[in-house]
Amino acid sequence: LFLILAMPPKAKKEAKPKTQPEGATKFGPMPESYLKKQKTVAALNAKLAAKATVDAKKRKQTRSEITKRAAKYHKEYKSTAENLVRMRREAKSYGNFFVEDEPKVLLVVRIRGINAVEPRTTKILQLLRLRQIHNAVFLRCNKATLNMLRLVAPYVTYGSPNLKTVKDLVYKRGFGKVNKQRIPITDNSVVESVLGKKGLICVEDVIHEIFTCGDNFKEANNFLWPFKLSSPLGGLNKKRIS
Repeated sequence: LFLILAMPPKAKKEAKPKTQPEGATKFGPMPESYLKKQKTVAALNAKLAAKATVDAKKRKQTRSEITKRAAKYHKEYKSTAENLVRMRREAKSYGNFFVEDEPKVLLVVRIRGINAVEPRTTKILQLLRLRQIHNAVFLRCNKATLNMLRLVAPYVTYGSPNLKTVKDLVYKRGFGKVNKQRIPITDNSVVESVLGKKGLICVEDVIHEIFTCGDNFKEANNFLWPFKLSSPLGGLNKKRIS
């Protein structure tokens, strides 16, 4: 009895924690399809996060470039206006007349409707993109354009726009042609998506091309949808057929 009591107690084996396979829960292993979906979603989120970082950096660079271009155009417009005033004063001081350059761009507005319009006039107005009354478009001033305008003179009025007129039309009434649809120009991305390959990335680029009749005038003008103007209050004064 003494020997039995003196024997040391047997050491208890430590219980090893039970390991569960990857993706297993207390209710059992997760379906393979659910694990595959988790990995796909994680990879997609990582890809979207990387793309968002790159896009944010690109937007920052684009905003900086747009600011530089706007400042450059403002300086150019100011310099042109100052030179024009200086040359007028010089001519006046010498007792001469200063003859300005001929306009490069015309703003054409349709002032008559579709009643009793002959086929040739209808076709010319369609070519000028003036399908409705009070539509307005920009046109390059050349011999062909002036000949067409003379043929439809009773139906349109036109003149050379200044910088303020061009800006007001584009900013307040501007719509762009995106995938043959009339989309309002509410963001510079609308311009960049269509004219980015031509180096035009913002609204100020479009205004500069239109006002100065630049190399990309045709593309910028085709991008702009014909402006739809409101009817004048009280109607047009002295609206006659010449």
